[in-house]
Amino acid sequence: MVSPLTTAATSPSDRLGMPGEVSVISVRDLRKSYRVAEREAGLRASLHSLVRRQTRDVTAVRGISFDLAPGEVVGFLGPNGAGKTTTLKMLSGLLHPSGGETRVLGYVPWRRQKDFLRQIALVMGQRNQLTWDIPALDSFELNRVIYRIALPDYRRMLDEVTELLDLGPLIRKPVRNLSLGERMKCEVAAALLHRPQVLFLDEPTIGLDVTMQRRIRGFIDTYNRRYGATVLLTSHYMADVEALCRRVIVIHHGTLLYDGGLAGLVERFSGYKTLIVELEDPSLDLDGRDYGEVVAREEGRVTLRVPKADTAAVTGRLLSDLAVLDLTIEDPPIEDVIEQVFAAESAAGASVDPATAASVEPESAAV
Repeated sequence: MVSPLTTAATSPSDRLGMPGEVSVISVRDLRKSYRVAEREAGLRASLHSLVRRQTRDVTAVRGISFDLAPGEVVGFLGPNGAGKTTTLKMLSGLLHPSGGETRVLGYVPWRRQKDFLRQIALVMGQRNQLTWDIPALDSFELNRVIYRIALPDYRRMLDEVTELLDLGPLIRKPVRNLSLGERMKCEVAAALLHRPQVLFLDEPTIGLDVTMQRRIRGFIDTYNRRYGATVLLTSHYMADVEALCRRVIVIHHGTLLYDGGLAGLVERFSGYKTLIVELEDPSLDLDGRDYGEVVAREEGRVTLRVPKADTAAVTGRLLSDLAVLDLTIEDPPIEDVIEQVFAAESAAGASVDPATAASVEPESAAV
């Protein structure tokens, strides 16, 4: 979470409005490059680097553009190293971009004005904000002072997050004595005590068991509905994305590949449908019968992967040729679609042109 402890004072001229005040987050041609040092292993190479350091430029974000409307929950997807965390850090003001233009709630994030920081929260699943050796409740109180939350508002919000996340006695234990899931619930609670209007969530359920992931997802959904907060979420757990997001933004190598509805991602990048067939004769073998690729078989249920264009014809043949008890047509799992997107982009050897990728109209309905 971003702390406003060391920020410059805000003047009215520092707040730059967005056209029509429609977008809560507006990103135009955002770029970020780093210069990193390199050397070979060994003492000799180490001494040589003291005299003549070798460096190279690394581009983490390559001119991405998008807008988020009030109340949207948007999945921000990409493989490791795609530029997701770098983008979130720029949007929350932790990093200064190398180029481009960004407004969050009408503010320039890297100016880090107090009024801006009081309205956002950044939660990173692999970073701690709670003090390790004291109870989470003491860290909550510190946040109350930092954000100048009125005591009645603080108590009301603390009671609310305690109930929704089932914190109970957890907040009175030293943080070091909490399990990973318990600590993550306290981290999320601490980030939301000041009731931010924009949430940047970077892998908030990483390493958690299925039950705890479901609890965190439910809390984020409730918070979004109750307070109309805008959420930009990164996650490698597609259950998080499917449960919370109607719209997704996909980036790879810092370049925008897709911006649109989750269903549209499947439609655009998957050329296959999944047919689940329940047969009257469970011993029947469908291999080699030209119905499609058999990807799974279990007690009379056969799962076929069929080209999208052939789905109707294959379905007709199955029903006419075989004794079928049940037949279901589904889109492929979203994990498979995302994998196909990245595999296709890598095989092409070049990123999709951002202008082309962004041509899909984003769905801005709030979850």
